[in-house]
Amino acid sequence: MMNGEVTTSYITSELAYLVLRDAFNRYQKSPTELSTNQLAELEAQARTRYELETQVLASPEANEVVVADSQVESALAEIQSYYSDEGAFQQDLRNNGINSDSLQQCLYRELRVESVLDKIGAQATTQLNEVDAKIYYYMHLEQFYQSETRTVRHILMTTQADSADKTRRAVRTRLKHIAARLHHKPSRFAAQAEKYSECVTAAEGGLIGRVPRGQLYLTLDEVLFTLEANQISKPVESPLGFHLLLCETIHPPGIMDFEEAQPRILEILAKRYRRLRQKNWLSQFQTRPTSSEELIASLMDSK
Repeated sequence: MMNGEVTTSYITSELAYLVLRDAFNRYQKSPTELSTNQLAELEAQARTRYELETQVLASPEANEVVVADSQVESALAEIQSYYSDEGAFQQDLRNNGINSDSLQQCLYRELRVESVLDKIGAQATTQLNEVDAKIYYYMHLEQFYQSETRTVRHILMTTQADSADKTRRAVRTRLKHIAARLHHKPSRFAAQAEKYSECVTAAEGGLIGRVPRGQLYLTLDEVLFTLEANQISKPVESPLGFHLLLCETIHPPGIMDFEEAQPRILEILAKRYRRLRQKNWLSQFQTRPTSSEELIASLMDSK
């Protein structure tokens, strides 16, 4: 994409892009809509970031980083999606001193910087273990509180107005018959789901999983959270069709067990160690104390 001498016009476009991006991220506005003070602050941050990024891209670690054209195209498409049409997109670029070619160069540069930092973060050598996870768990118990959840299975039957055996009445009647058969043997619900359900979950006995309030369609949610454990609902309609619900287990509100929280904790700690590795590596370049942290944070927030 871009090689050779970096021109003044490119640097100007890059700074304009950084200001444009940060204006949207921070204020949800175009730079032309910002106050004088807001714009001055973003311009100063853009210069600092540009200097730091330039040093990152001049490092030996950047030599083997490759950014595919498809990555640039995806990033460009994402930006275009924020605009009502192509005309509005191009007009905003012109208003901010950017054209399509320079925007692609800016995106290429940004993706290279991200790739270098990803590469550095992957070098974090701290070994995560259960002891570290338990320490984090007991020091942050409030993070692992969860409201009441319920493990639910369902049988779905869809409707078709032009099919005699798929009308709303016919489908509801069939589900009522299935519910009657299962009334005294809810343990057979999974087998009946495998046989009759039209949902992909049929392969797993109709298992939707453990859900909190508000995750399912409103009609299903309202019924599910009135059921007792092992109770089967009457046919309930949703935009998909009619369902039978089985409330398999009621999980009361409270702090989740360590075993359940451990994968999430390990992910949190791994991210923390990656960021620390990135920050330490960037400290060799930073032009002011907070610049490396700002660069990491802005890159992480943009993903």
